[in-house]
Amino acid sequence: MEKCPCGSGKSYDTCCGPYISGTEKPKTAEQLMRSRYTAHVKNEIDYIINTVHPSERKSHDKATIAEWAKNTEWQGLELISRELGSINHEIGKVEFKAHYKEGNALKSHHENSTFRKVDGVWYFHSGKLDPKEEVNPHKVGRNDPCPCGSGKKYKKCCG
Repeated sequence: MEKCPCGSGKSYDTCCGPYISGTEKPKTAEQLMRSRYTAHVKNEIDYIINTVHPSERKSHDKATIAEWAKNTEWQGLELISRELGSINHEIGKVEFKAHYKEGNALKSHHENSTFRKVDGVWYFHSGKLDPKEEVNPHKVGRNDPCPCGSGKKYKKCCG
């Protein structure tokens, strides 16, 4: 049994696998967030793009996301908090840390994400890096990909 990378303790086939394969839809914002992390681990870039809210999708660059997912050694997902986002809600917020290794450096992506439901389907809408996390604007150019991994340019995302 392959454990799901999202850290739920469940098997991949009973956790995020059905979402990524398209046989089921996440019922909560947290399930979508976990499945998007798992899609990064498994390099399922189409799933990542297709689960972005339609109004935000054009600002997510598939090639940038694919490059980040491919060149990153994912270490684990840590759920910090969640607000709303249940079956009965139309909006949800999830704060998480995705731990990863890039080269020889251990890093974490700490994000506060907003999810929205459209016609009963959850989508990632937007994310903000934790303000305590260091992003040095002198090392990231305005037109460089945002270090948060959204696929947007830094100036249109966290900059």
